[in-house]
Amino acid sequence: MSAGMRPVRYGIVGCGIIAEVHASEIAKLPEAELVAICDVNPDQAARFAAQYGAAAYSDLDEILARQDIEVVSICTPSGLHEEQVVRAARAGKHILVEKPMAIQMEGVERMIKACEKAGVLLATVFPRRMSPQAQYAKQLIASGALGKLSLCSAYVKIYRSQAYYDSAGWRGTWAMDGGGAMMNQGIHTVDMLQWLAGPVASIEGRARNVLRDIEVEDTVTSLLQYESGAMGVLEITTTAYKGKGQRLELYGEKGTLIIEEDDIVMLELDGAESKLPEFAPFAVIPDGHREQIRDLAYAVREGRAPVVPGTEGRHSLEIILGTYASSRLKQEIKLKEHFSLV
Repeated sequence: MSAGMRPVRYGIVGCGIIAEVHASEIAKLPEAELVAICDVNPDQAARFAAQYGAAAYSDLDEILARQDIEVVSICTPSGLHEEQVVRAARAGKHILVEKPMAIQMEGVERMIKACEKAGVLLATVFPRRMSPQAQYAKQLIASGALGKLSLCSAYVKIYRSQAYYDSAGWRGTWAMDGGGAMMNQGIHTVDMLQWLAGPVASIEGRARNVLRDIEVEDTVTSLLQYESGAMGVLEITTTAYKGKGQRLELYGEKGTLIIEEDDIVMLELDGAESKLPEFAPFAVIPDGHREQIRDLAYAVREGRAPVVPGTEGRHSLEIILGTYASSRLKQEIKLKEHFSLV
């Protein structure tokens, strides 16, 4: 922490699984201090708050009324993010919101505008971007080391049982989850792919509920056309028993980059395997969250934008909602045209 920097005081809204990550990482940081917790379940809020020595609230307006709270972390079900972020912005709080920022593009735009109008910072959680390997890959591609990209694809093959979806009433619903395998589990990989490979121009996708008894999809395939001219494929499912997790494949005129989970497993440039630097140990959860919480604290004190501003939340959501629209309409969706009409 910079000499003389006062810790930034955080409040957390929502006491689910991801809130535990936010709370434990705030507690580790000298740059941050957890002072309040809010959940609609008063008993849950009280238990959670007692664990971290924070005040407990069950009413969002009460926690937002505290003048000493500078940042709120929104850790509630996805369908609640929009209204809670807008209310927090109007209360003058800086905001860190979990993915997805909202479940419709209109919601994302409303959140961004509310924060701009209130003069507060809005950051969204994409912890995979924080890893040393991801930062290295980003710089490598930006330097032109892979040359013009030709084929950039991503695969998410993981397993979520029916019991997982049954464990909370909001899971697997359009109203609160906003989607299924792609929106909830795949969004981090979708974000990484577009962050590394560049903006997507059009999508032809299919989203289906194949095995699970849920409203939303458990399996997705999508054909991508990038603005650069490159092409790609997205395959995402939560039905892959003993699946291999995340894999990104980027091919260019000068080389190949392959990332599995968060490790670079292949880097070939100009026909030869390249030696990778030694990367510091990094676990996306919780290390990525901690780095974003720390960064936002410094952004608040330094008056600068956070490393992953709210405007970055648009891109992955456009791809996901574009895939859903393409599947529903059974046609190719051109993102700029489609979302300019939304």
